[in-house]
Amino acid sequence: MKLSFAALLLLSVVLLSSFLRFTMAVPNHVASPPPPSPAIPSFCDPKCKARCAKAGYYQRCYDYCIICCKDCKCVPSGTYGNKSECPCYRDKLNSKGTSKCP
Repeated sequence: MKLSFAALLLLSVVLLSSFLRFTMAVPNHVASPPPPSPAIPSFCDPKCKARCAKAGYYQRCYDYCIICCKDCKCVPSGTYGNKSECPCYRDKLNSKGTSKCP
């Protein structure tokens, strides 16, 4: 009797552990880390900080400037204007048809 009880107890522990491992498993699509974002070129950060220094909405200006700098590999000098120094930067348009780059 004691032997059958011990065998039944051992069997139940093994079954419960397999169910526990199954329920605690995380699907691969949840556990995978997000894809790395493209690195900001080192020359973009200081140029965009200078370009957006006087902007009313600094963070928005900076974010768009970084996007444009990554694509165009240049940022015009000064805090406003001078876009003729970088035609790619000047010619980028948003969905409304206005300049995307600050």
